[in-house]
Amino acid sequence: MDTIMAESAAELKARKGLASTFENAALEQETSPFQFLLSLYKGNFGNLLISFVFLLVKSAPIYVLPIVTANIINIATNPSAHSMRDMWINFIVVVIVILQNIPTHAAYISFLSRAVRHVEAGLRSAMVRKLQQLSINSHRELPAGKLQSKVLRDVEAVEAMSKQFMIALAPAVVNIVVSFVITLQSSWVVSLFFVLTIPMSITIVTAFRRKIRRSNSEFRKEIEQMSSRVSEMVEMIPVTRAHGLEKVEIARIDSTLRNIQGKGYRLDLVEAYFGASNWVTFQIFQVLCLMFTAYLAYTGDIRVGDVVMYQGFFSMILASVTGLINIYPQIAKGLESIRSIKEILVSTDIENNRGKMKMMDVRGEFTFENVELSYPGSEHHVLEDVTLEVKAGECIAFVGASGAGKSTVLNLVIGFLQATGGKVRVDGIDMNDIDLRSYRKHLAVVPQTNILFSGTIRDNITYGLKEINEADIDRVVEMANLSEFIQKLPNGLDTMVGEHGGKLSGGQRQRIAIARALIRDPKVIVLDEATSALDNESEFHVQKAMQELIKDRTTFIVAHRLSTIRDADRIVVMKDGRVAEIGTFDELMSGKGEFYNLRQLSL
Repeated sequence: MDTIMAESAAELKARKGLASTFENAALEQETSPFQFLLSLYKGNFGNLLISFVFLLVKSAPIYVLPIVTANIINIATNPSAHSMRDMWINFIVVVIVILQNIPTHAAYISFLSRAVRHVEAGLRSAMVRKLQQLSINSHRELPAGKLQSKVLRDVEAVEAMSKQFMIALAPAVVNIVVSFVITLQSSWVVSLFFVLTIPMSITIVTAFRRKIRRSNSEFRKEIEQMSSRVSEMVEMIPVTRAHGLEKVEIARIDSTLRNIQGKGYRLDLVEAYFGASNWVTFQIFQVLCLMFTAYLAYTGDIRVGDVVMYQGFFSMILASVTGLINIYPQIAKGLESIRSIKEILVSTDIENNRGKMKMMDVRGEFTFENVELSYPGSEHHVLEDVTLEVKAGECIAFVGASGAGKSTVLNLVIGFLQATGGKVRVDGIDMNDIDLRSYRKHLAVVPQTNILFSGTIRDNITYGLKEINEADIDRVVEMANLSEFIQKLPNGLDTMVGEHGGKLSGGQRQRIAIARALIRDPKVIVLDEATSALDNESEFHVQKAMQELIKDRTTFIVAHRLSTIRDADRIVVMKDGRVAEIGTFDELMSGKGEFYNLRQLSL
C-alpha cells in the first residue's frame, strides 16, 4: 500500500510539473501553434526517436518490394542470364522483410503512444489546473459548455494532429526521401521528373490554406457555442418543462445546429475541392511518369523491369505527397484547437497566491476601510465607501433590497472578489497580501445555491477532508437536522445523491451543505441565505444548531427571515452599494430608518 501511495504521489508530482511546463509554454505570447506543439513534447523526444527508428525498419517492405518486383521481371524476361535460384532468393528476402513488420510496427506504435498519451494527459491536467486558478469573474464570463469543449474536443484534436504527424506525416516524408534516393542512384533523369511534384504540392496547399483555416475557425467556434447552449438547455429542463416551453427551447437549439450544419458544410466543401484537386493533379503526373519511363525502355536506356520499379517508387511518392496534403485539414484543425486551448492557458485573470503570506491561524477580525468595487469596463460602483469593523466572534447580518451589495460583501470576505478601492483586512493583514488558499481553510461557506456532486451523502459532507471521525459526522448530521431523514434511507449516509443532488429536495440539499460547513469547525462562517430552502420546522432545528456553531466564531449572514437575523450582534443595512445603517435589531427598529421600512414592507 505504501509503495502504491508513493508511486501515486510521484506520478502526481510529475503531472503537476508537466502541467506547469505546458502553462509556461502557452504564456509565451509570440509562440506559434507549431512551436507550442513542439514544447509539449519536451522530455518525450527519446520515445519519439525510438519510434522513428522502428518506423524506418517496419517500412522496409514498401521500399524493397518495387526492387524485388523489378528483379523478378528482369529475370523472367531474360532467363538465359539467370537461374531459378536468383528468383527464389528475391522471393525469400521479400517474405522475411514483410514478416518483420508485425513486431516492429507494434514497437513503433508503443513508443509513439507513450509520448502522445503523456502529452494528452498533461495538456488536460494543465487546463484543469488553470481552470482552478481562474478568477470567479472569469468563470462567470466563460460558459461551462465552452470550457468543456476546450478540455475535451480541442485536446482530442491536438492529440489527433500529433498522431497524424507521426503516423501519416513522418512515414510520408521518409517514403519520399527513400524513394527519391533509390531512384537517384538508378537514374538521375527519372529523379528530376520526381522533383516536379514538390512545387505542385506547395501550390495546391497555398491555394487552399487560408480557406481551410478560416473554415476550421468558424466551425470550432460554432461547436463551442452549441456545447454551451446544450449545457444550458440541460440545466433549464425543469423550468422549460414547467412552463411548457419545450418547442421554444428546441427551436433555439435547432437554430444553433443549423449554423453548425452550414459551417460544417462549407468546411467539407473546401476540403472536398482541396482533396479532388490534389488527386487529379497527381494522377496526371503518374500517367506522365509511366509514359516517360516506358519511352526510356522503348529506346533501350532502361530495362523493362525498371519501368515497374520506377512506377512503384513514383506511385509511393505520389501517395505520400497526397497523404501529406490530405492530412493538412486535420493539421489545420489541430492548430486551431491549440489557439483555442491557449485562450485559457494564457489568461492572466487568475487568483495569484504565489509568494503571499500563508495564514496558519485566523482570529476572525475584519476591517473594511472605504471599500469600493466596480467590475472591469463599468463605471458603476457595486460597492462605494463601505467602512466596517468586525470583531472576532461577532455575528454580522446584512440586509437590504436586491442589488444593494450584500452578497458582494460576502464575496470580498471569501476572497472571490478584490476591492478596487480601499482595503479589506483580516486580523490586520491586507487580503491582497494573503495566500487565500491558506485563509479559506479556516472558512466555511453555505451559499444561497447549494452545490452537491454526484457522490454519497457522506462524501458530500466530508468533501476534501481526510480521516474524519464517525462520531463527528454523526454530530453534524444531528446538528443539521439530517438524522431522521438519513435513517429512512436504505443505505443511510452512503446513499447516492445523484448529479447536483437531483434525488433530494431543496431543503435536504441545503441541510447537507450546512453539515459540510459544520464539520470543518471553522473560525469564519459565511451564510448566504443558508436557510432559505428550509421549512419552518427544519429551520427551527437548524437555527438551534447555528447558535452553537457561531459561538466564538466570526459570522457573516445574508438573510431576509427575521428569525435568522434577529439574534445577530449587529445588522448592517445596505442600500445602493453603501452602508445605510448599522445597529442591533432593537436599535434599528426604534430608529424607524431604512431597516424599519424594510421590515414594514415584509410584514
